[in-house]
Amino acid sequence: MDTNILLENGTNELEVLVFTIADRNYGINVAKIREIQPYTMITPVPNAHPNIEGVFMPRDVMITAISLRKCLGITDEPKGDGFLITTNFNKLNIAFHVDNVIGINRVSWTDIIKPDKTLNTEGAGVSTGIIKIDKKLIVILDFEKIVTDINPEIGLKVSDIERLGERSRNSHPLLIAEDSPLLSKLITDCLQKAGYTNLTVTLNGQEAWDRLCEYKEDGTYDEKVSCIITDIEMPQMDGHHLTKLVKNDDVLSHIPVVIFSSLVNDEMRRKGEQLGADAQLTKPEIGNLVNAIDQLVM
Repeated sequence: MDTNILLENGTNELEVLVFTIADRNYGINVAKIREIQPYTMITPVPNAHPNIEGVFMPRDVMITAISLRKCLGITDEPKGDGFLITTNFNKLNIAFHVDNVIGINRVSWTDIIKPDKTLNTEGAGVSTGIIKIDKKLIVILDFEKIVTDINPEIGLKVSDIERLGERSRNSHPLLIAEDSPLLSKLITDCLQKAGYTNLTVTLNGQEAWDRLCEYKEDGTYDEKVSCIITDIEMPQMDGHHLTKLVKNDDVLSHIPVVIFSSLVNDEMRRKGEQLGADAQLTKPEIGNLVNAIDQLVM
């Protein structure tokens, strides 16, 4: 299946691939996908995590295959071999085994509903949002969380902050847009350890933009924001659209924007550059994030 669907930069839209496991509907951002193929022979790896089926090697690239059925705790037996959705995020090539692939839909981030705390308690849920397509509810899965649960070392490299050593307190105000409660806490904890204690945290690009508009209206934008750190994938407004709004605003365009996302690959980096992002880093590189902020606010 061709997943090379190009979206105009900063439109606040995404392409969602809908797939099923045990007749339940799930979704993944097409920007994460490299390839979709019928299930192929997988080589088991001794002593691997139980959710890992094994590895395969198409075109001389070794890829780890993960059973989404096991990750989601679904015990029904599959009716067929299914498909492998090969993804790339956080500089990792990982394939997810699913039952069936339904198709691709273009949606707006404003259409994605953030699960409330009854469905997505901090640190436990694996859903980033829910969307209604053709009268069906599609659960958008948090693939970063699924992979990090298998191997925590794949998540934020908090140890990188320790290597920075003792740092003095830095009063430069930072505005953060991150929808994951777990990642938001990890990022703020790391920034505080690095000396950045004047932090304003928002849940998505829309909340961040609303704050910026408030600061712009009362003339305090330079006092309240020295740098913006934003994820890309967020309900209501994504990080690319937020970057576009900031960089196209005559008053706010001088504020540095750092995109900090698992989706920073070559194509996404080009998009970020075209939108005017001042720096772009993948999610594990928390130490490099601090270095980038240091350079932009000093």
